[in-house]
Amino acid sequence: MTGKGPAVGNNISHANNKTRRRFLPNLQYHRFWVESEKRFVRLRVSAKGMRVIDKRGIDVVLSELRARGEKF
Repeated sequence: MTGKGPAVGNNISHANNKTRRRFLPNLQYHRFWVESEKRFVRLRVSAKGMRVIDKRGIDVVLSELRARGEKF
């Protein structure tokens, strides 16, 4: 929903050796009740995405996802 993806960086050891690593977003499956459709919708959203849904409302977010052609 928020478009988050893995970020890349380095693991740095005590000896200052650097190896590549990935920072993964905090994605969770969550069921949201959609009052207008009288059903639950299961979305895989980040923790920040849940805050966005709380702020803007699930109906607004779902309409934007449908406009982008996202499947859920």
